[in-house]
Amino acid sequence: MYKFTQAGDRYVLSIDNHQEMMGALAAFCKEQGIRCGAVYGIGAVCNATFRFLDPATKKYVDKTFEEQMELTAITGNISEKDGEVYLHVHVTASRRDYTCIGGHLLRTQVNGACELVVERFEAAAGRYFDEETGLNLYKFD
Repeated sequence: MYKFTQAGDRYVLSIDNHQEMMGALAAFCKEQGIRCGAVYGIGAVCNATFRFLDPATKKYVDKTFEEQMELTAITGNISEKDGEVYLHVHVTASRRDYTCIGGHLLRTQVNGACELVVERFEAAAGRYFDEETGLNLYKFD
């Protein structure tokens, strides 16, 4: 599913070709016990599902793009909600015509490579659902 090396609290992670990136990243964080941190990287994928929160309705709208794309920027954070790993990841994806799409990433399948850096923070960061915004926001103890 992935390969990695570690240097202190940083991990260099390569997700295997044809794997679903978010699932593999969540599995890695769970295996390594990472409950608070950051992730960034690049990659190539054959599809991506983005999620957009409409603040007026507080409802999510998902849209899937089925095409080869370069993930030119992957950035996000790692926390926990209800005792489970919680990933909040955004990406910018470059299309064949060099236009870009992006936003909150729900899922994507690697088609080529996916190279990430994961940083572990020695902190506690949980999540709670905020009624006003409709978002799962940081909760600090």
